[in-house]
Amino acid sequence: MASRSYGVCVLYQRAVVVKIMCRGMSAAAYPQSHVDFLKGEPHRKHPGVTNLKTLRLPEELQMAAQSIIHRAQVTRLTDRSRSLTNFLWSRKRAVEDSTLRQKALTLEKELWEKAMEKKEDIDEETLEDRIRKKVFSELRRTTYRWTPMKFDEELGVVYMAARLAGGYAAVRRAMNEIKKRDPSFAPQSLLDFGSGLGTVVWASHSCWGNTLKEMVCVDSSGPMNTLAERLLKGDDENAEPHIKQVYFRQFLPVSPKVQFDLVVAAFTLSELLNGTEREETVLTLWRKTNSYLVLVENGTKEGHQMLMEARDTLLKKKEKTVYDNRPASVFAPCPHEMTCPKLVREPVTPCNFQQMYHPLPLPGHNERQTEKFSYLILTRTEPAETETEGVDWARLTAPVQRRSRHVHCRMCCPDGQLQHLVLTARKHSRDVYRCARSSDWGDQLPVIQRADDDIQSDSE
Repeated sequence: MASRSYGVCVLYQRAVVVKIMCRGMSAAAYPQSHVDFLKGEPHRKHPGVTNLKTLRLPEELQMAAQSIIHRAQVTRLTDRSRSLTNFLWSRKRAVEDSTLRQKALTLEKELWEKAMEKKEDIDEETLEDRIRKKVFSELRRTTYRWTPMKFDEELGVVYMAARLAGGYAAVRRAMNEIKKRDPSFAPQSLLDFGSGLGTVVWASHSCWGNTLKEMVCVDSSGPMNTLAERLLKGDDENAEPHIKQVYFRQFLPVSPKVQFDLVVAAFTLSELLNGTEREETVLTLWRKTNSYLVLVENGTKEGHQMLMEARDTLLKKKEKTVYDNRPASVFAPCPHEMTCPKLVREPVTPCNFQQMYHPLPLPGHNERQTEKFSYLILTRTEPAETETEGVDWARLTAPVQRRSRHVHCRMCCPDGQLQHLVLTARKHSRDVYRCARSSDWGDQLPVIQRADDDIQSDSE
């Protein structure tokens, strides 16, 4: 009996030793240098965190907006702002001419085949005319009717009530990515294309107000430029603007050699007529970019796809005349420069993110709302060194699901793949695990994929 007890004790001790050795091997898979990514920060503030708390409009901007809305006395403002929000969210790109022609040819062919099967004794010219009318009728019925937004003063006020706070939140969140990951960036000049109400100026001023010396806002709408100026002056035309050195234009600066440290186009690509115009605009904006180009769109499939088209244009398109030889590289949110994995999976879903914010205090507005958006940041400079050598940073593409002793993370990884990874302290180190528990949708995670990782289907 004693010998048996001794044998059990020996086996138990061996099991403990093996367990300790395994833990040591697990730790060895994550050398101390791999934990240095924290750079002395607590886990909840690790370098991959770029999310912001619930945002509020700058006080001067909110007071000016309320004053303008109160003085405008727009009838049914709440209903109209809600309708405009829904319209803008569901807006699609205009159908390309080539797509429309192909659709018409296919439809015409089908109608001819059906007519030939019936073998009716109809004059060919009459039949051709009838088929042409049917094709036009079907195209009118099934084709999305895109029309450009034309703002007058009243519609501008409705747009302000609907989109000022949400647009500011999306742009501010995108800019925080640059501010957090590249703290040495101190822009002196800004170009905002499709500036609208000037939310980009306010968002960039909140990030780099101490260094920005020239801000050029370009918008083809005169009434919108006027509204943006009124907002800067607190709705008092005799007052000094709250943010100085802001210049409004209806056209881009002509010289291709004029560059700006920061170039932004927020919710603008969707207002361009077709793919050719979007491509030309993106190339023009890139030529005017000295450091960072920021593009923001609605967090819909349409918005995401337009951004991915812009990304492909800047990474793959060769320009005939190059004024700045520094190539484009993706800064955020993509952790790679391969084809977006969300575009090749069925069903196609947008890569989007969200930011909580306080809307303007108007009737019908909740205390807090969520802005869902997609964004793309490209840079001419080398990416900021937030990634410790040997550590790959993945982007969280969905909320983290926190469970007992493990977390579920859905991520876009540097290898260009989407992964649903189950992280534990034992497998992935205590630091990586605690960072994951402290992270949220849109943050980056220092994930080192192991051979025995529990990787699940992203569709689960």
